[in-house]
Amino acid sequence: MTAKIKSKPSYRRREIIAFYLCISPWLIGVILFVAGPMLASFLLSFTRWDYFSSIQWNGLRNYEKMLDDEYFWTALRVTFTFAALYVPLSQIISLSVALLLAKKIKGVGLFRTFFYLPAILSGTAYVVLWVWLFEPDRGLINNVLSWLGIKGPRWLSDPNTALYALVIMSLWGMGSSLMIYIAGLKNIPEQLYEAAELDGARRFSRFYYITLPMLSPTIFFNLVLVLIQTFQSYTTAAVATGGGPLDSTLFYLVYLYRRAFVNQEAGYAAALAWVLFLIILFFTLLVVRSSQAWVYYEGGKGKEKE
Repeated sequence: MTAKIKSKPSYRRREIIAFYLCISPWLIGVILFVAGPMLASFLLSFTRWDYFSSIQWNGLRNYEKMLDDEYFWTALRVTFTFAALYVPLSQIISLSVALLLAKKIKGVGLFRTFFYLPAILSGTAYVVLWVWLFEPDRGLINNVLSWLGIKGPRWLSDPNTALYALVIMSLWGMGSSLMIYIAGLKNIPEQLYEAAELDGARRFSRFYYITLPMLSPTIFFNLVLVLIQTFQSYTTAAVATGGGPLDSTLFYLVYLYRRAFVNQEAGYAAALAWVLFLIILFFTLLVVRSSQAWVYYEGGKGKEKE
């Protein structure tokens, strides 16, 4: 009996060692490629460095410099405008399409594949395709508009339309949100709709009182995911417009890239990256905190079932 009691701590210790050995590749990867670079960039944001000369301590000057940097404020304005347009549009459109593709009809799998394919294409490849579509003289979009007697704008060459063109371009890759919504819709019990229909509830009532509340955790997940991705948008503007014309599509990450690798201001670019991190953190926490008022779980409003 005594031997058995003494063997328990030894077994527990071996179990703990085995656990840490199993997760060690992931743990080492997080330390080397996530935590380490984050700490280095945080320290770098208080320095001045051009990659070639020695690093010089700069204190809070990089952060103070942003207050007088007109391009920083322009990049913020453009990014916020893009997010204000893209986030709600992408969620409304993807949910609307998901409601159609969640139906049990013949050939619906083919349509799901068709809508999801753009999400797995290379970002650069589909941006180049859309640049051709938006080409003012030979592009397909303006040619179709001309057949209808409408003179198409100079989409990516006009500061008044370039950002809207990028919004349209980005909406093409909403397949991931679409598939998540379809999965969420499939998890809603059919009995709820049948009971509501027997009670005389119309289609809009069933959508408002059943679909939206039951789908709210999925909406919450998609909203957080898309919000983070939107603030980190880079490829669309970098490839299609390079931030122009007249800085009308100067996304935050495009400006950060210029500062880091064109102007070779590593310290200032690191400070810009941390400001972006704080902005994303603020809006993510805002959505998470607000979820208590509008996200419904099976166990009750804003609470997971215990």
